[in-house]
Amino acid sequence: MKNKKFNKVVLAYSGGLDTSVISHWLKAQYDCEVIAVTADVGQGMMELEDLETRALKSGASKLIVFDLKEEFAKDYIFPMIRSGAIYERKYLLGTAIARPLIAKYLVKAAEDEGAEAIAHGCTGKGNDQVRFELTFTALNPRIQVIAPWREWKIKSREDALNYLKDHKIDFPTSNPSLYSRDHNLWHLSHEGADLEDPDSAPKDNTYLLTVPVEQAPDQPEIIEINFKEGNPIGLNGEGFSPATIIEKLNILGGKHGIGICDMVENRLVGMKSRGIYETPGGTILMAAHSELESITIDRDTVHYKDLLALKYAELLYFGQWFTPLRKALDAFFIETQKPVTGTVRLKLYKGNVIVQGRTSPYSLYHPEFATFDEDDVYNQADAAGFIRLFGLPLKVRALLGADDIQTLDYDQIIRD
Repeated sequence: MKNKKFNKVVLAYSGGLDTSVISHWLKAQYDCEVIAVTADVGQGMMELEDLETRALKSGASKLIVFDLKEEFAKDYIFPMIRSGAIYERKYLLGTAIARPLIAKYLVKAAEDEGAEAIAHGCTGKGNDQVRFELTFTALNPRIQVIAPWREWKIKSREDALNYLKDHKIDFPTSNPSLYSRDHNLWHLSHEGADLEDPDSAPKDNTYLLTVPVEQAPDQPEIIEINFKEGNPIGLNGEGFSPATIIEKLNILGGKHGIGICDMVENRLVGMKSRGIYETPGGTILMAAHSELESITIDRDTVHYKDLLALKYAELLYFGQWFTPLRKALDAFFIETQKPVTGTVRLKLYKGNVIVQGRTSPYSLYHPEFATFDEDDVYNQADAAGFIRLFGLPLKVRALLGADDIQTLDYDQIIRD
């Protein structure tokens, strides 16, 4: 795009080193007005502090901030909870689930401001470039995309700092962390530095939301979470907004060392990467939701739902939120969640979420059916006929000697 000229460019702006460099670089490279756009998805005030001042100093004409915390929780996180989606057995999709929402508002800002292009600071090795750009394509394919990491000669943090120094742009360099982090309402991720070695144990000071389990309280804490149609609506009998419930559970979970995930995952672009994820509130909510489903959804539906949850997780990880398939899957999940109403009681203790009880007005569990004592509902003698019919294919196979196909005498079978 080096020869392309733009009048206005919207920049996905975090205030970090990369986007500070990008803001100035865009003006120099494309001779354009740069409009910085930040999505508040719950990353916290520290990351948002002095953001406008930093944006203007690095070359942006203005900063637009969208407060998206409640929309993020209600329209993105809650559907994910209802689906039960988990990527590669462990990852609760904290970064992935935020990207389509952020990208949606970048498109909105570009349309409102009359910008011809959107710029982002995603690297050419990561998943986020795909997640952002698929959303741009789905919502407005006419908008151009600028990805500096795929164009410029900057290769490292040192290169970026030197760029700012050369252009006399102030940037705080006191942060001792070498990790690349992504923080939102649902999680906090840590990548890079010593964590790039999968045999290197994370240091205790890596964690920012969650205490190491050894430092968690010696006394457990009992909580109750209320659900309506698969959505969390209350904590300990008190109703809260979607974002507030997650915030409160983050504090409780973090206090008890809950939600630390250390994993090596398969990126969309084909390589493996190692990350440390802190998802304290999300871990509690996913566990509680699963327990309530166990008493409110029938066997065949829950088994099939588990299969679709794997596909849903893949769709989210790959950035395919704005697709017909995702919408169709959501319709299925919404239907399955109609009876998922009730209360789950949990014990939080030393990194564990331990179920203490679950109740629902739509519970399919009835003691008179499940009891080992005498009952008038279930005739145990009926089981014999069921087993004979259920095992009929195995019986026929065994009688025909089908496991030894080479010695099967078809003529003899006919005669018999």
